[in-house]
Amino acid sequence: MKPLDPHIVLGAYSVGVFPMADARDAPDIYWVEPRQRAILPLDGFRLSRSLKKTIAADRFRVTADTAFHDIMLLCAESAPDRRETWINAAIERVFLTLHAMGRAHSIECWDGDRLVGGLYGLSLGRAFFGESMVSRATDASKVALAWLVARLRVGGYDLLDCQFQTDHLASLGAIEIPRARYVALLAAALAGTDGAPSSAGAASSASGDFRALDRLAAGAAPSPADTVSGPLSGKAIAQLLVHTS
Repeated sequence: MKPLDPHIVLGAYSVGVFPMADARDAPDIYWVEPRQRAILPLDGFRLSRSLKKTIAADRFRVTADTAFHDIMLLCAESAPDRRETWINAAIERVFLTLHAMGRAHSIECWDGDRLVGGLYGLSLGRAFFGESMVSRATDASKVALAWLVARLRVGGYDLLDCQFQTDHLASLGAIEIPRARYVALLAAALAGTDGAPSSAGAASSASGDFRALDRLAAGAAPSPADTVSGPLSGKAIAQLLVHTS
């Protein structure tokens, strides 16, 4: 199985294309550009009363980037509602490299010391590309997505790409848009960053800041070497989502 070049993968995402495989043990990948793209407008997240209560009660301990590989492996597991996975070894390896480069991130939900759900994806410019989400406890993936939306809002992101629409995502506010509209939104989210051609003098601050939520809680910028975590309470996240929706 030929390794995926992380820079080629980043270039593909910057033009709206992403890799998939037919199965966990598939030897090859193929490149996908859906005619209809699912996105979740960051001001359109649907926070139901029951989900708000679950988040505010801190039903799960939520962290970010503390168990990236474990989340990938959990997403890649077969389950009764998803026998096959599109995450093969090549995709797993390249995303581990992208995570080490600071490009790929995860949100984890814990019940005690047990990892019960979460998601992972890729950050490029002011766009976040959600790759996969998983739940092994009721509402764990919904809580992870809520925390991601809060983190992206605080971090100045413009676009949350969900790739394909599902009933689960639609219930949380995701919508489908035509490819042409998606490409325009993506170009705007990458303008002035290293994810797209930039004009002279463009500043790196044009990129989203995945760690801004942590600084909001701590009151100081963490060292680049620090592990990102979820220091805010669920109640604070619920309030933030209500105030920004």
